[in-house]
Amino acid sequence: MTSQLRRFDHLTWPKAEEAAKRDGATLVWPFGACEQHGPHLPLVTDTFFSERILEAVLDGLPDATPIWSLPTQAVGFSPEHSSFPGSISISANLLLDLVMDIGKQVSAMGFRRLMFFNAHGGQIGLLQAAARQLRVQCPSMAVLPCFLWSGVPALENLLPNQETEVGLHAGLAETSLMLALAPDLVGCERPFDGDHMSEHAVATPPQGWSLEGAAPWAWITEDLSESGVIGDSRDSNPSLGKDLEELLVSHWTKLLTNLMESNWPPVSSKDQ
Repeated sequence: MTSQLRRFDHLTWPKAEEAAKRDGATLVWPFGACEQHGPHLPLVTDTFFSERILEAVLDGLPDATPIWSLPTQAVGFSPEHSSFPGSISISANLLLDLVMDIGKQVSAMGFRRLMFFNAHGGQIGLLQAAARQLRVQCPSMAVLPCFLWSGVPALENLLPNQETEVGLHAGLAETSLMLALAPDLVGCERPFDGDHMSEHAVATPPQGWSLEGAAPWAWITEDLSESGVIGDSRDSNPSLGKDLEELLVSHWTKLLTNLMESNWPPVSSKDQ
């Protein structure tokens, strides 16, 4: 029941008003996507992960902690998957406008922090830009654009180097996590597009370049994959998925606990 009590949209308006006035009042906004995840994972994969991991994290915080989750943004910026049926994407401008509109309203209510809890890698940069723009418009509210898989310690201990480097989509990690959380949503296929990638020179970056990283390429999925998978899902299993779940929940519980016990980040006293 704790997670239900954390839902901002389950509050009455007097309770919402009261929540915004609490010292350090924080909202977390889950972001996902509706996009292909290979022939074996559902379109809802990123959205499902952001909701389920955040729910577990919030359940682990003390009841008195002034933090609530906003309704999930379940359709995101996913043009890289547009050639695969089922993928639905909104434009960059629309997502920016959405963040600004919602952000300004919750800032006006009095909330001190707004955290983006994003599980779709294709909109990391866009949400970072939106956060910076919103921060300028709402100086009294801190904005924290976070990515589910970013900065998680020991992740490399659970995944082989090849998957941490190029297992970008519907590979070992995502398939295993879904097998642990909702195995009924996982199909029987276990695609591997590493062989497909190795046969195409365009998918083998020259030295110093990479699909993502310090010197990245703005790829689209059809450049790299026929199945929609970028990586190797063959060794996916629920045991690995459970380990990944526990690691993610532990990491974000620690970070949110540290955040909520602090007065960070510093903000201005009033909006422009």
